[in-house]
Amino acid sequence: MVERRYLRNLNMLSEAEMGKLAAARVAVVGCGGLGGYVLELVGRLGVGQLTAIDGDVFDETNLNRQLLSDLETLGQSKAEAARARMLKVNPLVNVSAIAREVTAANGTELLAGHDVVVDAVDSIATRLVLQALAARLGVPLVHGAIAGWYGQVTTVFPEDRTLDAVYGGGSSGGIERELGNPSFTPALVASVQAGEVLKLLIGRGEVLRKRILYIDLLEHFYTVIAI
Repeated sequence: MVERRYLRNLNMLSEAEMGKLAAARVAVVGCGGLGGYVLELVGRLGVGQLTAIDGDVFDETNLNRQLLSDLETLGQSKAEAARARMLKVNPLVNVSAIAREVTAANGTELLAGHDVVVDAVDSIATRLVLQALAARLGVPLVHGAIAGWYGQVTTVFPEDRTLDAVYGGGSSGGIERELGNPSFTPALVASVQAGEVLKLLIGRGEVLRKRILYIDLLEHFYTVIAI
């Protein structure tokens, strides 16, 4: 029997698929612009176990775009804010808050046991670490990034190493520092990431494996490129 709060999921999703979501474990690394929206979207869908990982706290520069930031959460842990938010939105979801940065040293321990890992960070070096950790654990990684009017999404399977081709082995900060971080681009990119997570968990549809979706909201140009 499907919980009443999930009735509007039906027809698009079957009861059996809702059961898969309830049993799933998803780790979202980064609880800021992208991660806050991803956590909200997959939590409302009914993913049963979420792990929110972020060692940062909110400051005023986050207020223009980060869903979990408001005047009351300034100075608070982003991971803990994610857990508090989901308690208000959907207490059926079990959220583990980890107020730490993921590194090559601790990542295996933090990410073990999850079905999908979501990359919602803003550092190329950390993205490449997440790719290596997900590959080691044998789970897919859903990557998203934004910069100004632009965004991208790809899903990396353990054997693919897709981000090596995307970033060419670079380890510098993302271009969003140059082009800005508005409110709407993270929301759109996070929605695509949530869709990728859903397809992976229910085993239906075609994910962006070995392909990357590029989004240009300024000129409304959307393209998928094979990698």
